Amino acid sequence: MKPAFTLCIDIGNSQIYSGVFDAEGNIGLRFRKVMSKDTSADEYGIFFKSVLRENGFDPEKINYIALCSVVPEAVYSIHRACQKYFSIIPFILKAGVKTGLQISYRNPLEVGSDRIADAIAAIHRYPNRDCIIVDFGTATTFEAVTADRRYLGGAIAPGLKIGMQALEQRTARLPSVEITSTGVVCGRSTTESIQAGLYYGHLGMIREIVGRMTEECFSSKRPVVLATGGFSQLFLDAGVFDAVLPDLVLEGLYHALLLNLE
Repeated sequence: MKPAFTLCIDIGNSQIYSGVFDAEGNIGLRFRKVMSKDTSADEYGIFFKSVLRENGFDPEKINYIALCSVVPEAVYSIHRACQKYFSIIPFILKAGVKTGLQISYRNPLEVGSDRIADAIAAIHRYPNRDCIIVDFGTATTFEAVTADRRYLGGAIAPGLKIGMQALEQRTARLPSVEITSTGVVCGRSTTESIQAGLYYGHLGMIREIVGRMTEECFSSKRPVVLATGGFSQLFLDAGVFDAVLPDLVLEGLYHALLLNLE
């Protein structure tokens, strides 16, 4: 039986990204909150209920909550908020729950639950296809998933924002800039030069890792290459990805919940 309305919560290092799914699996509301390890259960509960109400959604209609986290310190507070403010014990995507994947990591417990959620969504969107998923978050992660649902592993690199912060903090005169594509690699100002270096440096890394991963994991047979995460839209027209799907981790959480309700 499918839940009527499900709140899915992705707890990342920089932001908490959430969405509400209806009974057909369609996401109708998305919202973000800056991540803080010091936020209390009451603050989280009030935030979630307020955002739902302000967007014209009755919080009482939520009957399931699913979450994944790369910030262990935040899980307890959000778990308590779900119980206190929604009277729901949330489903947590973690080791031991059903995922539909065969994890080929040497130590499966090391795989971040957000990466697993991305892979779950990919195998549902593209059944019987090899996939590479690139997730643009605080870190930029790469996942290789086979057509027979084996999670092979991947690569982890510093994200775009980390790169910008490193330049700002470790140099005397380089400013913080908006992370965007300037359309040119030869910047005519310090700001443009930083933006060009961040964007095209990242794009070059993506092409190299995707190319090597295709050869290594799929014997050069081209997989479906997907982009997701906060900065994924920057690369919409880069010619690297078959699809840019910003909600992939939330979709994976929703499918994991359904699998564990069976």
